[in-house]
This record gives sequence, structure tokens and C-alpha cells, in this order.
Amino acid sequence: MSNISAKSLTLLDIDLGAVAANIKILKSKISAKTALAGVVKANAYGLGLEQIALTHLHAGTRSFFVATLEEGTALRQILDQSEAKDTEIAILCGLLPGMAGEYLVHRLTPVLNDLGQVALCRKDLGGLPAMLHVDTGMRRLGLDAGEAAAVLADPALLDGIQLAAILSHLACADEPDHPLNAQQLQLFDRFTAQFSGVRQSFSNSSGLFLSPAYHRDLARPGMAVYGLNPVAPLANPMKPVVRLRARILQLRDAAAGESVGYSATYQCTKPRRVATIALGYADGFLRSLSSRGFVFFGEPGQQQPCPIIGRVSMDLITVDVTDLTGAAPRAGDFVDVFGAGQDVDHLAGVAGTIGYEILTALGARHTRHYHGHAV
Repeated sequence: MSNISAKSLTLLDIDLGAVAANIKILKSKISAKTALAGVVKANAYGLGLEQIALTHLHAGTRSFFVATLEEGTALRQILDQSEAKDTEIAILCGLLPGMAGEYLVHRLTPVLNDLGQVALCRKDLGGLPAMLHVDTGMRRLGLDAGEAAAVLADPALLDGIQLAAILSHLACADEPDHPLNAQQLQLFDRFTAQFSGVRQSFSNSSGLFLSPAYHRDLARPGMAVYGLNPVAPLANPMKPVVRLRARILQLRDAAAGESVGYSATYQCTKPRRVATIALGYADGFLRSLSSRGFVFFGEPGQQQPCPIIGRVSMDLITVDVTDLTGAAPRAGDFVDVFGAGQDVDHLAGVAGTIGYEILTALGARHTRHYHGHAV
């Protein structure tokens, strides 16, 4: 760790033991008949595809979901190198013209999202496993109501396709009392009733906390595995996974009446001590945090908040360290962006977004340090 710290401006600590513990927590919420898939799209929510996928694998995961064909081929290489050739990798974007060869070579499973994709699968991937996505209320991907009715009226539309699973996606699972949850469940049941023996996949992270009726055969938790809160505003039952730290590059004094940063949006009303931090929107620190929120200075348990002042720029933020007590910050010291002082969900709330965006926006410049292991 010391060698990494000596050359790195930002450090992203990722606790693989916490990832494994979160998988274990989620498994405790479901019956033995429900398997947990590994949702590792978007570079495993920004935390590293290989490391997170292998942690899933060691925890017993055998089904994985990614968004794109490129993500699927990368994951297949990782899993094959680990001698996990019996694993299933489903591609949520589905099957488009020109993709069939890649699905065949890398043993990938398309999630079919409309009747056009169904027809293409029958033509180019006949006999190979595919999943069928039925839209029950999200209004994004999946068979719409008309296409779902057509399949129920004429099951021959699926002739030649080996159905690996039927799935849908909850739109409001993070709002337990939202009426759309029950409506989606009813529509999903109505469709899947015609496909006895085919696996069903319905729950996301928050869906696992609704009721067992939503769990089905294959659950697809994402956010909860990475430590985000699936039951907000209740206390987060998941273990924290990530900590982001950034270096202080320079300290300077600003007099009353002087401004800080682009467009002079922050005006000092009295003398201030300003620290410039090696972190900006190129690193995924959102510009909406300009003059909003805090970073934290000091050892864990003794951290003090430092307000962000001025505009977030591409590579830098500025924070007010005037009122810190104890040892004064120096160039080269680290501040905590999220970790002990605040979690990802809190920072996201200040930024006016969700934890997903904070994690998936994490840039390539962060030095990622993995510790812990599967439990």
C-alpha cells in the first residue's frame, strides 16, 4: 500500500471481503431455491470486473449479467481462465444483427427484448440458450404488451429457442408501497404461467427486501452487493465496500473579498485557508457538487469535515480547511471523499443523484487497491 500511496493522487480502496459478506447477507434473505446472479455490468459498477466477478465466483455464483456484448466477452475470458467454464453470462442488450458469431464463440446468452430479436435468435442461434425479457412496467427493454400477448397466443414464435429464463425488471422496488410493484408481479405471473419449468428472474436488490413473492428462481442484485442501500431511508443493512481518498496538492490563504475557482462563484467573506485537492469531474466527482458538501480530513474516527468551495473543475476541487483543529493539513496528505466520514449514498444525495452514478462515474485515474477476500 505504501508504494501505491507514494505515486498516486487518488486511491480507491475496495473491500472484496465486504462484497462477499454482502452476497452472504443477500443469500440469507432468500430460500435455497433462489440463486443469486452476479450483476457486473459497467465494469462491476466501476469497481473492477475481474476482481468482483472472481469474488462472486468464489461465493458460489454461476450466473452473471452484463449490459453489452463487449462486457460479456471480457467476462468470459476471466471466467474461463479461472476454470469456471460452466458459468452462464447473459447480455441484457440482447441480440442485434451481426452479433450472433460472438455469442457462439464466447458461449454467451442473449436476453431477447422484442420479437425482432426472437426471430433473429431463431435464425442465427437456433437451439442455443436465450432468455426472454417481458416488460411489465418499466417501459424500456422487453416484450411490450402486444408482443407478450402474441407469444402467449402463438407459442410457436419461440420454436427452436431453448429458454434459459424469463425475466422482467422492477421499476419501483425501492418504494415498497408503490402500487406498480404488485401490478408488475401480477403481469409477470400471468405471462410466466404459460411456461412451466422455465426459470424466472424478477428481483433486483430492493426487490429482495419486498417479499419472497418477488424472489423467484434467479435474483439479480446489483447495488446492494456494492454496499449501496437497497432499503433507504431505513438503515443500510449492507457492508461498506469502497473508500475514496484524494491528495492535497497545495494550500494557500485567501483574503476577505477574494474569490476561489472558475467564474468566481465563491467569495470569501473573511480570511480563509484553502486546500486544492487532486480530484475533479474527470475522476467522476460530479460538477453538481460545486460549493456543496464536504470531504473529510484526519484519521478514521477523528475526521473533520472540510466544505467544498467554488466550482468543481476537471482535475481539481478546493476546500476550506480554516477551522480544522489538531495537526494542520500539508501538501501530500489525503482527504476522504467517501468512506468513514460519509458513504456513497450520502454523497450522491448531496449531488442530487444516486449512488449508482457516483460509482459508475469513477474514472480510470484512481489507483484501485483491493483487499479482503471471499468469506
